[in-house]
This record gives sequence, structure tokens and C-alpha cells, in this order.
Amino acid sequence: MSATTGPVPPGRPPACPDGAAAGSGPVRPPGYRAVFAVAEFRYVFAAHLLSSLGVVVCEIALSVLVFQLTDSPLLSALTFALGLLPYVVGGTLLSAVADRYPARRVLVVCDLLCAPAAACMAVPGTPVAVLLALRCVLAAVAPVFAGTRAATLGDVLGDGELFVLGRSVIRLVNQGAQLAGFGAGGLLLAAASPGAVLAITAGTFLGSAVLLRLGTLARPARDAAGRGRGGRALLGASLGGVRRLLADRRVRALLLLSWLPPAFVVVPEALLIAYADRLGVGPAGAGLLMCSMPLGAVTAESLAGVFLGPAARARLTFPMGVFAVLPSLGFAVEPSLGWAVVLLVLTGTGIAYNFGVDRWLVAAVPERLLGQAMTVTQAGRMTVMGLAMGAAGAAAELAPLWVVMPAAGVLGAVCVPAVIAEVRRSGAAPGARGAG
Repeated sequence: MSATTGPVPPGRPPACPDGAAAGSGPVRPPGYRAVFAVAEFRYVFAAHLLSSLGVVVCEIALSVLVFQLTDSPLLSALTFALGLLPYVVGGTLLSAVADRYPARRVLVVCDLLCAPAAACMAVPGTPVAVLLALRCVLAAVAPVFAGTRAATLGDVLGDGELFVLGRSVIRLVNQGAQLAGFGAGGLLLAAASPGAVLAITAGTFLGSAVLLRLGTLARPARDAAGRGRGGRALLGASLGGVRRLLADRRVRALLLLSWLPPAFVVVPEALLIAYADRLGVGPAGAGLLMCSMPLGAVTAESLAGVFLGPAARARLTFPMGVFAVLPSLGFAVEPSLGWAVVLLVLTGTGIAYNFGVDRWLVAAVPERLLGQAMTVTQAGRMTVMGLAMGAAGAAAELAPLWVVMPAAGVLGAVCVPAVIAEVRRSGAAPGARGAG
């Protein structure tokens, strides 16, 4: 276990695995093994795995509970949408929290806010409006937690390839949690009531808090000078930081590149239940479709992280960012279940474009705004995905699926290359980030 007594000085460890000495001969590019060689990261990984599974199972259980209480497909689906849209609140109004307070404290407090929210959902007789409001609480806290954790990875792993690979592991956990969470949620709901399952998810948040408290170092805040000025100062700092980030052409272009491909990718995913019904493949076929995109993402992310070096992963960024939106064009011919699975797996492989975006973004953002930048990145991505899902559902009320699903590919094929061109024009190649 990492030592946890007392704060450690600010700053980053060297961007190389422990024991890699300068001048000791050729050094292999770091891989996932080097990331897990860092004891503190293992605690971050375990905590994230626990909380991610809890979030997925919570979403499933809450959706089932709301449907049982209301018999309304709309309200049941709204529980998933509310997991995305409130991100914009936490990502803008609270984003400065990630830099103004010590990271470990922020992470633990976020988990300790989520645990009672999930526990309250489990209370019998809780009104549906309260259930949805509690879901919004979880979603508003999530971007602050995710941004703080992402910035903490820089403290734990350094600014270089270990940071990029650490972010990759977090994405793998996110995608893997979807696959495992759907299965675990189904098994739990077959054996227990939705309320009991929600109580279990409260325990996962508490477990995450314990792991982060005991296994990570106490580090001072990046921007402690602004602390103690009250809530209005915090809101002002959050909004001001967002404005500064968006005013920087390079950062703005990279943020757009991190947001736009997922927005187009999620359109066919949001309509898979309706598509499965059109194919007449039943719940098993619908489940297979839902798992296909995460399966492609886990496969591509793992292969790129294991077999490709930093330069090769960076070269994949632009091609994979464009490729991610193209398979949805195949839905124009209303493919069978097997071919639809293939298209979705191929779509999922586009996640590999994040390797380059992560490295370039951390190189472009000032140290004191890193936590806020990561919070805004996550909040923006989830918000545009939520809006895209809503737009996809609305469009599917007016047009057939074979028009709406490939339309996302058409729009993506126009918009993503335009953003890539702006990234190319926006400044210097990625390098060491200054601390300014």
C-alpha cells in the first residue's frame, strides 16, 4: 500500500516506469504492466472498477424500478438520459472543485455523496420524481469525480505515456463495466428486488471511497489560492476556467475532437432496442446488439495499448476518429442481426482515437487548470451524447430507422474531418506541458 501519512509535494513523477533509469540503454515503450506496477494506480483502478460496476447496475435497477412503478417506457428510458444530461451542471458550475481542493478529498467526498443517494433510491415507497432527482445528483457529481481522477492520474503516473495508458485502462474499465454490469445487473435482478440491488450499489460507492482514502496519497490542491472565497467565487472560478479553456484555440479544438465522434457514434446505439424489435430478434438479440460496441472498444483499446508504441497510437488518432462514425452508414441497408453486430463492433474500435487526444490535451492545458479541463472534457462528452440520444429518439419518431441511423454517419463524415483540420491548424505538435 502506498504511504498515506501527510501530504506530498505538488508536481509530477517522471513519465516513466519505476526503475527505468536514464542512460540505461534502449527502453521499451511502457505498456499496461508498467501502469499496474505503480501501487497507487492499482488502488485507483480497483476503486474505479467498483464504482463503475455500481453505476451500471444502478442504472439498470433504477430503470426497472421506475418501469414497475409507472408502467411507462418513457420514464424508464429517462433514467438513462438523466445519467448524461446533468453532466453539464457539474462540468461547468463545479469544475473548479477539481483544482481548488485536494484531489483525494474530492474523490472521497464524491463517493460519499453518491452512496446515500443510491441508498435513498432503495427506500420502499420513494416517489418517482425523487428517484429521478437522485439520479440527477449522481450525474451532476460524476464529471467532478471523473475530472479529478483524470488529473490525479497525472500526479500518479506522470505526463507521458503512462498517463495515456492509465487513461486507456480507465476507458477499458468503463466499457468492460457495461458488459459485466448488464450481466451482473440481470442476474441480481433475477434474484432480488430492484430496491435491494440499489442498496448493493450504495455499497460499491462506499467501497470505492475506502480504497481511495487508504490507497492514494494526500496531495495539496493545484489552485488552493482561490479556496475559501465562498460559493459565488467557486462558481465564478468554474465558469471563468471554462471560458479560458474554450478561448484557447488548441484546447478548444481538442475538446471538440473529444466530444464529436462519440456524439455521432451514440445515435445508432440509442436506437438499438427499436432496431432489434424491427428485426424481431427478441431480448437475446437486443442484448447482443447492446454489447457489440463495448466489445469492439475493449478489443481495440487493448490491442493498441499492448502492441503499438506511442508514435503509432498517435498516428491512429485522426484516421480512427473518422472511422468511428462510418460503420453506421451500413444501417441504410437494414442489415441482419449478424451484420449489425459487425457494424457495431467496428464502430467500437474507433475508441482508439482517444490515445492521441489524451496526450495532446494534457500537453496543452496549464497545470493549474488540468483538473478543470478533464472535468469539462468528460462533462462535454456525456452532455453531447445525451443530447444526441434525445435527438436520435425524436428523429426516429418522424423518420424510419434506416434513415436516422446512417444519417449520423453522414453528419459525422462531414463534421469530424472539419474538427481534425482545426486541430492541425491550432498549434504546435504535442510536447512537454508547461506549468503556467
